[in-house]
This record gives sequence, structure tokens and C-alpha cells, in this order.
Amino acid sequence: MDAVRVALLREVLAGTEWVQATRRFAGTLRGAVAPHGGGLLLVGSAAYEPWHLAAHLDDEAAWSGLPELSPTLVRHRVPGGAPPHLAVGLGRLAAAGRGETLLVVTPEQPGAGLLERVHDARRNGATVLALDGGDRDLHALAHDALAAPPAVPDGADEPPADLDLDTVQHLVSAAAGENSLPAPRGHRRFRDRLARLADGLTAPPPPRW
Repeated sequence: MDAVRVALLREVLAGTEWVQATRRFAGTLRGAVAPHGGGLLLVGSAAYEPWHLAAHLDDEAAWSGLPELSPTLVRHRVPGGAPPHLAVGLGRLAAAGRGETLLVVTPEQPGAGLLERVHDARRNGATVLALDGGDRDLHALAHDALAAPPAVPDGADEPPADLDLDTVQHLVSAAAGENSLPAPRGHRRFRDRLARLADGLTAPPPPRW
């Protein structure tokens, strides 16, 4: 999702809680990583890897001048021959501690094994954030959490179209970059970002993730 679509989505969501909620959570994320100079770990469940959020945060880190937003993707299963930046397994969570931030992203229950590792990371001093479907056990461990809208029962008022966990992730990542302090020569940076956006609308993204 590009910046134009994010802006349009925010217009659709104007008057709801979601623009403010995603900006608030993004502010928590930025505030957790900025003072410590990095150490953002991103992990999903065994069946869900947050590839797109990892890529978008990496982009926002570059565009906003806040390299601390660039995450390390932690994987439940690392295939043989994976490049170094995609070969970080769950053992990395055992080393998570003070000054690091662990962001758990999953639309489903995280599972007892992951919850245990998250609990250990928090006990060791890591800041734990959750972006999920509203799992109570995960939220009990998190310092801050944001749940995507649940499935809509028949006959109930529907939430805005396409507002699911993936969409919420896009809103959070975009807001995390926007909320950073402006860099010097801001007008030139703004023009550079517009140029990057124009290029992105006409060409596929680089195979970073």
C-alpha cells in the first residue's frame, strides 16, 4: 500500500477511532525504539509472518531518517540458504532484553510457545508491543497493544471496507515514519519522498524481503 492509498484510507476512516488509534500506537512504537538506538524485533505466529510490515517499516526508517524503525524479522522456521537478514530464528527472542522492543503481529492466537518467549523477553526488560486480533493473553503481556476489528456478525454495522489487520499495519507503519522529528532540509526531503512515491507507483518494489 503506497502513501496515496494510505491518505485515501484515512479520509474514509475520518470520524472513526482508527486514525487516532493507529497514530497513537505508532507513537508508542517510535518512542520505544528511538531512545535506545534500535533493537526492534518483529515476530508473527507459526502460521503468519509479517513480511509486509517488515518491508514497510524498513522503508519508513529510510524515508523518515529514523533507522531504529528498521526491524529484525524473527522467524519460526528458517529455511536452509536464507540470507542473513531472513535467517533469524526464535532463539533471538531469548536474548531480547533491556533497550530492545519486541513487536508481535498475528491475526490468530500466538500459541503457548511464543507467549512463553514473549513473557521471558518482557521479564528480561524488553518492551513488548502487540498488533493482533485481540488475544487476551498476548495483551496481558504487552506494554501496549492494538487489535484489528473483529469479524462482523450478520446484521451488524460493518466497519470501513478493507479494515483488517493488514490494513491496520499499513496505517501504523506510515504513521510511525510521519511522527518522527523532521530532518534538516525538510523541503528537499519532501520532494525526494514524492519522487520515490512516483517511482513506486510505476515499478515493483525491490526484493528486500
